Amino acid sequence: MKKISMFLLASVLLFSVAPVPILKAEPSAISSSEKTKKEESEEAKVIIARIEAIKALDKSDMTRSQKKELRQEVKALKTTLGDLGNGIYLSAGAIIIILLLLILIL
Repeated sequence: MKKISMFLLASVLLFSVAPVPILKAEPSAISSSEKTKKEESEEAKVIIARIEAIKALDKSDMTRSQKKELRQEVKALKTTLGDLGNGIYLSAGAIIIILLLLILIL
């Protein structure tokens, strides 16, 4: 009898804490996230095109200050491009720790 009451109590607790189903997202929310991704990819293409255009320039007849401005512009464009990436970067130490944890677990 004690086992049955414990089983019923456990099942009631499990079912009462069940996750609430997520409602269907609004179409406008989905389209806005798709738009931002498309805008970011278009912006990235524009930045890459500008960097390629700067590389193709003939810099032999430019002054030092003009070359310096171009270098600064390329640096700024590359940092902007890196910010658009949204990638995950793992250091070598983090990879080693993850591998050690996997070895210990398995």
